[in-house]
Order: sequence, then C-alpha cells, then structure tokens
Amino acid sequence: MGCCKVVHIGSIEDRQAESGGGAPWAPQAWIARAPQPLGAGTTGPLAGLRFAVKDNIDVAGLPTTAACPAYAYTPDRHAPVVQRLLDAGAQLVGKTNLDQFACGLNGTRSPFGAVPNAFNAGYVSGGSSSGSAYVVATGQVDFALGSDTAGSGRVPAGLNNIIGLKPSRGLISARGMVPAARSVDCVSIFARSVGLAAQVLECAMGHDARDPYSRTLPLASTAWASRFRFGVPDTLAFFGDSAAEAAFTQAVQRLESMGGTAVRIDYAPLAQAADLLYGSALVAERYAAIRAFFDRHEDQVMEPVRSIIAQGRGYSAADLHDAQTRLRAIAQQADAMWRSIDVLLVPTAPTHYTIEQMRADPIALNRNLGAYTNFVNLLDYAAISVPSAMRADGLPFGVTLIGPCGSDWQLAELGQRYHQASGMRQGASAEPLPPPRRLPGLAPAPGMKIAVVGAHLSGMPLNAQLTERNATLVQATTTSPNYRLYALPGTVPPKPGLQRVPGQGAAIALEVWDMPMAHVGSFLALIPPPLGLGSVELADGSWVHGFQCEAHALQQAEDVTAHGGWRAFVATTQSALAT
Repeated sequence: MGCCKVVHIGSIEDRQAESGGGAPWAPQAWIARAPQPLGAGTTGPLAGLRFAVKDNIDVAGLPTTAACPAYAYTPDRHAPVVQRLLDAGAQLVGKTNLDQFACGLNGTRSPFGAVPNAFNAGYVSGGSSSGSAYVVATGQVDFALGSDTAGSGRVPAGLNNIIGLKPSRGLISARGMVPAARSVDCVSIFARSVGLAAQVLECAMGHDARDPYSRTLPLASTAWASRFRFGVPDTLAFFGDSAAEAAFTQAVQRLESMGGTAVRIDYAPLAQAADLLYGSALVAERYAAIRAFFDRHEDQVMEPVRSIIAQGRGYSAADLHDAQTRLRAIAQQADAMWRSIDVLLVPTAPTHYTIEQMRADPIALNRNLGAYTNFVNLLDYAAISVPSAMRADGLPFGVTLIGPCGSDWQLAELGQRYHQASGMRQGASAEPLPPPRRLPGLAPAPGMKIAVVGAHLSGMPLNAQLTERNATLVQATTTSPNYRLYALPGTVPPKPGLQRVPGQGAAIALEVWDMPMAHVGSFLALIPPPLGLGSVELADGSWVHGFQCEAHALQQAEDVTAHGGWRAFVATTQSALAT
C-alpha cells in the first residue's frame, strides 16, 4: 500500500490549545489511525476483531517512529506478527504511542505526550506500551500488540485493568520490531479477557527462521492440577502504598480459595537478576539496538531515555561477558524455586503514581514500577498480568502469574480462572467478563455437563462458583416441556427449585456448563439442601446432570413457571420493586 500521513497527537495541553482550551481529552489522541482499516476482516479465527500495534512494530505504509520523530521510517512490509494477525482476519486500525524506544515503564517519555491512565487521567498509564493498553482498556480496539523487555507488556495492563500476556521468549517473531534489547525482547498481547488474548497468541505465534531469537518451543499442554502451589516473595515492597498492599493480600487469599497453597520463596535471586538489567553491562544491548542512529542523533533522543541508552557505550566486551555469566549463575539459583512451586504470584506494579510525580522523579519512580517485572525475560520465564481488584481510590490493581518457559497455556488457564473469580469488569467499561473460553493448546480435561436454572446462570449472583472452577458455557437452551419452576422462600441469594412433572409442565430456560471433574466435588459441596444433583431432560430429549428440588420444599414456594425461566422472573420482580 502507499505511504500515508499518520500524526501522533501531542500532550494534553497541546490538544486543549488546538481545540480552544479546556476541551476534554479525546481518547483518539493515543492512537495514530490508518486512513482505513487494514485487512479484510471477514474470514479467519479473528474475523470481526479490530487491533492496534505499538509504534515500534512495522506496518507497511505507516511510519514507524518508536516515539522519536528523527528516527521515523516507513516500512514496505508488515512485521511477521502483524501479517499473521491480518491473515487470521483481524483488522488493523492504527499505531499507538509509547515510551521512546520502549525505554520506560510509565508512559510519559514520549514527545507525542504522556498517555493517561484509563481510569484517572492524572495518573500514569504504565509503559512502555502505554497507548496499546489505553486503547484496549477504553474499548477503541479489541486487542493490541505491545512489546515487553522489562515489563512493558505487563505494567500498563495492571494499571489499566486489562490482560497483558507476555509469552515465552521467541514464541512470537520479533522481526520487524525496533529492538530494545534484542536477546530478551518479546511481542506482547493486550486484551480485555484471557480467552481473547490466548486466541490472539495462537494466531500470532510461529517459528521465524529470519529472527535470530525465534524458537520452536514445546508448550505444556496439561493445566495445573486443582491443587497447586504458588510462590509469594518473602520480601515485598509497596513503597508506602497501603492500597496496593491490601489488594495483593486479597489476591493471595483468592488464589488460596481456588485451590492454591502459598509458598514463600527467596526473592533475592530474582531481585539480583532485575538489578543487572540497567545496573550492569547488559544495558549495552539497549545501545547496540539503535547504535547507528544514536551515535549520529543523540541530541534527538529525549531524557532520561538518552542517558539510559548512553550508558551502554561505557562497557567493554569483557564487561558484557562477565554480566552474562553473572546472570546465568543467578538463573541457576533462581530456578531452584520451581521445585517447590508451580507458579509465582507477584504484584504487576507495587504502586501507582501521578503523571506529575513521575515527571518530578522519573528514574526512581520508574524503577519502582518495575520491581516485579524486570527479571522475567532475563530468566526466560513466561507471564500474564491479570486484573485483580479496584482500589478504594478508584484505580485498578493487577497481579502477574509467572511460570517457566513453555508454561504459556497453563498460565492462561489459571489466569482465566483467576480473572473470572475476581468479578472485575472489562477494562474501563461497565461490561462484565464474557464466559470463560476453552483455551488453545491444552488437552481438554474430563468434565461433567451440569444444567443450571437459577442463581448460577450467567450474570447471576452465584455464577462465579462455576467460572472460578473453570467451567465453560456449552449452550443456553430449555428443559423439555415437563418441568415447573418455583421461587424458594427464605433463600439468600434467591434461588429456584425445579421439579419434573411429565405432562403438566413447561419448557424452562437453562444453561448447560461443562465443569472439569477435578472441580465437581468442591462445587457440589456448596449446594445446600433442599437442592440436589439429579438428571434434567433438555429440549432436544437428551439428559444432563442438573439441580432438582426435594418435593417437600415446594409446598410453600411460589410457582413461577409462567415466566419461562428464573432470569425473567427476577427481572419482573425487580421491575415491580422499582415502581
């Protein structure tokens, strides 16, 4: 396609000046839009979905700036990952702002302006994939690509209430991406649900012989058991942020309620690895990534990015060899933790800062945001950031699940269960999470189909008891016309009772869910009498397990069969109360 002009809008102040001052900030400011969406978007597994890419990833005909106008060039072909997503049917709508040269975790280091948080514009979005996270959280696109070297694909996810999937190194080709530190760079995925992020990963990944760091990796295909062990660092710093500390304590408790056992792990080796990223000769790789440009145009690179990259000039090859050997020694020590845990739980970001705070102290506060991210790529781990809670101040808090290289599908499975159990909304919207998906790459676990007719229906108060056990919605249908439905008195939350009465009933709306056998026992233990598990006949004449009610409990119950289902009855009742 031909070249087109793509303009990154500048700062909040610039935008207000252009519009006469005082105008509200338009979300579109954080995405440079193509003249028209690229891709047919009519066939393929991602058909109908819209996406954006971080502006350090090539899109044919659109400038790649890496948030540095002097560096800009216009590629004549898509990066392989972009091409794979277009081939899968997705439509690309534009490119997103970032911390310059993907050097930063806060989203303020761009000449095109600081990207605000999706929940409070006075706070940072996280970076460096700031624009990609923002447009996903605000619903402008369905998913977006970022990059992740030290946490750039996770911190913005945690601060904007979305999923940040950082795959194992080399699983997605990084060719066509402006490198930050080529040996540890990863293309990352942002979405509002784990199921979609996993679907995008399945389409995006694939070996690329022209990418020196691309790998064909054997990915674990069996989910972790219903009882699992998760690591928690033995020392945790929240930098005085009591809201974040309380949210993380809640996260540990939630994972325990899902069958996990918390295990304290020695965080020192992980912290030591993280320190090497900028505190050793490893930083020379950031300089090497753009050396030819940097040596000619250093003055065109903004601070503090310029000073960080310039550090790389001062190290010798021997210094780099020593740093790499030190990293391998630390990795040997750190990897011992996997003998006692299945997965590691950390805060995605231990605190949250305002844009003004970040500008006043850009180095130290940026470092704090990366306290639990910097080590992951260096040690060759996979990770997924998942929304966890809304703080009392209205800001979101996310946690990151980290696993060994190749644990990508396992992390997605546990991440999806955790996200469903959190009860969080999608991004900055009021939309509830969609039902959990069957994830690619995992062998289906033996399951039991269970029909639900009342408080366990999608969107109803007890639905989380299904989703947190990784049950998936199979179908919405009705019973055969042989049932009556009753509203049981005195139940909290209100529950119905279903009774089979051949020839005297009606079709009652229900949902059929498939629950892994490993979780059925704990689910049934939550069901109080007079309800019990029996068999229910569906509209097509088939039978599945489902809840029925003991006859004696229906004597004082209200017959609500005429409503055709519990959801309709509840809606009618609420409408009557409102009037």
